[in-house]
Amino acid sequence: MKPDFLKIALLLLAGIVASPLADRNCQGQPPAPYRLTLQDAIQKALQANLNVLVAGTRVDEAEGARQRSMAAALLPRVNAQTYANYQNRDLRAFGISLPPIPGFAGLPSVVGPFSNYDFRIYAQQNVIDLESYRTFKASELAVDAGKMDERDARDLIVRSIAALYLNGQSAAARVDAAQSRVRDSTTLLKLASDKHDAGTATGVDVLRAQVQLANDKQALLVAQNALKQSLLTLARNLGMSPGTAMELADPLHYQVLPQSQPDTLLPTALKARSDYLSLSSQRQGLLEQQRANRARSYPKLSLNGNIGELGRSIGSVQTTGLIQGQIDFTVFDRDRSGEAEQLASRVKRIDDQIADLERGVDEDIREALLNLDSAAEQVGVARQGQELAQRELSLAQDRFQAGTANNVEVVTAQDELARAEENYIVAVSSHVDAKFALARAMGDTEKNILQFMNP
Repeated sequence: MKPDFLKIALLLLAGIVASPLADRNCQGQPPAPYRLTLQDAIQKALQANLNVLVAGTRVDEAEGARQRSMAAALLPRVNAQTYANYQNRDLRAFGISLPPIPGFAGLPSVVGPFSNYDFRIYAQQNVIDLESYRTFKASELAVDAGKMDERDARDLIVRSIAALYLNGQSAAARVDAAQSRVRDSTTLLKLASDKHDAGTATGVDVLRAQVQLANDKQALLVAQNALKQSLLTLARNLGMSPGTAMELADPLHYQVLPQSQPDTLLPTALKARSDYLSLSSQRQGLLEQQRANRARSYPKLSLNGNIGELGRSIGSVQTTGLIQGQIDFTVFDRDRSGEAEQLASRVKRIDDQIADLERGVDEDIREALLNLDSAAEQVGVARQGQELAQRELSLAQDRFQAGTANNVEVVTAQDELARAEENYIVAVSSHVDAKFALARAMGDTEKNILQFMNP
């Protein structure tokens, strides 16, 4: 019994001692970096960006204006009023007087005091008021335009965040390439040292390999710092703490995008571009305001009424009421012609903006397609140059290892490979950026970007 008891006690003691050590080790480990995808970056930016939030408040403001216009044009107005008074009146002040009559004292100059009570509900309803109705329709279109402006703000933010994410992808690709060059330089230095020890290479070969490794390490440090800075900027624009440990989950890669003709893309883009749709809604709203302006000269029909209790005292009140129809005519309104001229000028300005934006969308589409074609060709050439540079490096390493040449050829081949890798990164980045530009030109930027990147 004693050995078993002693064994259990030792196990418990070991667990008590090991538990704080384990917690200390866990606390000492840095947290795993947050893996950020392009879609996550877009969603975080849309939730935190100030321009998107401000555009949302403007939509709410336009909705409030629409509700006020609807209340004025379509809904009745009802209010209640009650009063109790105690007063006297000077009849002569109101022009009421009688000549003196023999044997009769006549009316007194001041009558009262007396009291009366009134509890009443008033209601008013417009039956025909085309001006208010057209103003209400214009406010509905203003809400639509505000929603399109909010979508346009979102599209601009999506395009901006996608570009920042692409900068991070390019920086990460440069870090990978720099690490690969450091590994190659380390291998070359070991080979040069081994050959020097064997007496088949000179000290210059070793020194040359050491210089190349130092240069590649410095390039790696520069690339790593550039990556950290790009992630810092990205985190700031996502509303995240700049100190958040983060890495990009989507690496930089090349993927062919099927080409389309600009003439076929333009009609689709105009139906999806939020800035174009916003101008169209603004134009329709101005047309409704012009109709409201013309309706200012039309008659307006309304119904008014009230019902309540009226009496000399609260106990003697009687129900009274009134219902009346009212027609209003505008006989002279000089302001209407000035407003009409003002609205016509606004319509012309909107028409010019729509025509200019249509040309701009066409230009954006064509430019993005040209950049896509050019970047795709550059990627093909850069990929071929990268393969050739890699073969050159392999051959130079074989020649140096065989002793038929010094490592000058190897170092030169390494520099050529570094240049080829940079050309490939630039070409792929240009191709991805052209995709983003086409997604923005086509409208519905978020959907198009995700579709272009993950077809």
